[in-house]
Amino acid sequence: MRSKGFDGMVCSIAGVMAAIGDRWGLLILRDIFLGLSRYEDFRQSSGVTNVTLSDRLKHLEANGLIERRRYQVNPERFEYGLTPKGRQVGPVMAMLALIGDSWNASGASAPPLKFVNRKTDADVGWSFVDQRTGKKLGVPDVAIKAGPGADDLMRWRLSHIERSNEPRGDDDGCAPPRRAAKRRA
Repeated sequence: MRSKGFDGMVCSIAGVMAAIGDRWGLLILRDIFLGLSRYEDFRQSSGVTNVTLSDRLKHLEANGLIERRRYQVNPERFEYGLTPKGRQVGPVMAMLALIGDSWNASGASAPPLKFVNRKTDADVGWSFVDQRTGKKLGVPDVAIKAGPGADDLMRWRLSHIERSNEPRGDDDGCAPPRRAAKRRA
């Protein structure tokens, strides 16, 4: 079943998700970041079906994240590389890997990927940085506010953040209804 697309939604996150497509699109981008470039390599890496892989490659190319280059004429074969737009997804990939490591999502005894400075081989970390002071910030230090392009729906979403940060009383209309305690038989 196909779900409704993100057309008309004023949300940068939804726009990036629409360009990537789905989990297979994300894994194809991961593989290209890791240096894979050919159709059979993508199949071997992820186990994706031919139909799905072909569809996702076309989707990523149509959205300007990857480009294909012919490397063989007869039979015609292509390899795929990231465009400048596609390379912008790199930090998201790193963050997903680091979150997955913190959850032990891979099931491995240690992180399967390591991010290092290309020149010094030193580990790299990721954080929010105050653009005025250069100070590193933790997640609790970061607020989300409406940007200049926010529409009414985005402002409505953000109003829920503001309400969730206000003190809640039992009768302020913001607290979720209390559930009755389950009785033990």
